[in-house]
Amino acid sequence: MTTLKGPGIFLAQFLGDQPPFNTLKAICLWAESLGFKGVQIPTWDPRCIDLQKAAESKTYADEVRGTVEECGLSITELSTHLQGQLVAVHPAYNELFDGFAPESVRGNANARTEWAVQQLKYAAQASRNLGLNAHATFSGSLLWHTVYPWPQRPAGLVETGFRELGRRWKPILDVFEENGVDLCYEIHPGEDLHDGISYEMFLKEVDNHARACLLYDPSHFVLQCLDYLDYIDIYHERIRMFHVKDAEFNPTGRQGVYGGYQSWINRAGRFRSLGDGQVDFGSVFSKLAAYDYKGWAVMEWECCLKHPEDGAKEGAIFIQDHIIRVTEKAFDDFAGTGSDENFNKKILGIQ
Repeated sequence: MTTLKGPGIFLAQFLGDQPPFNTLKAICLWAESLGFKGVQIPTWDPRCIDLQKAAESKTYADEVRGTVEECGLSITELSTHLQGQLVAVHPAYNELFDGFAPESVRGNANARTEWAVQQLKYAAQASRNLGLNAHATFSGSLLWHTVYPWPQRPAGLVETGFRELGRRWKPILDVFEENGVDLCYEIHPGEDLHDGISYEMFLKEVDNHARACLLYDPSHFVLQCLDYLDYIDIYHERIRMFHVKDAEFNPTGRQGVYGGYQSWINRAGRFRSLGDGQVDFGSVFSKLAAYDYKGWAVMEWECCLKHPEDGAKEGAIFIQDHIIRVTEKAFDDFAGTGSDENFNKKILGIQ
């Protein structure tokens, strides 16, 4: 068993134009003052990091890490959620997702995909230069518009989609292998990897690649009515990252999982600040500790009601209170009588 590292905080939702949220050093000092011990860095925001430079220059990577460590923190992981989304985009979403890419490739789907793939490769190299062993991303999606089977899906459509998704990601996974870093997909609605079954279909297409791992976030499973504790039992060997995020699902006679096109505040399923939702984090932390999860517990703040700064302040305490310092001895050791092989045989009546 292993004591989880943390609390960490994903910086993406907190970065802004005003101090202390507008520079890496300032936001790290703010996070440390709240009790966080690590920061997960979004690589699409130049206020935090120049991803290409971190991939190509160990000196620069050391400077970034030094900035964080001077604030009393560690870098937990890097994130390429936005770039990973662009590895696979169905044309129906071109305009909506173009904003994730630089202006130079907008309106050009092929160029945008090439840019995204290169970003992921930079992320593998940058993670290595920073001394990290796990990385967060999204899978992107070619099939999400068919998630509900109406109109009826043509035979072979799903297989073709996952085959193409695997073709795009396999070379990226190989680069992560070369750099000794696990690529952790956040299983998330809107991605082709949105539950356990879809993840297993993807694994088949990338030959069960050892680096095709998981970022576990129970909030997304609450909103899908998926058993998020059983998920840990099934996939714990692949879970290498953990987003601590809460959610609630309160269906009514008017709406359920799909939400009726409502805003977050009016949906049956809503993300909430830690402790305000329905996730059984006591059981989640217990299972991860028992399964020897060696990574960080990182707060990802998303809430339709609470102010983010309050969510962060409360979240640091919430995670710290849920981290289990695992025991090094059995609770009943005091009653042990000692044994050896001969004694054991005697008890069993073995000659």
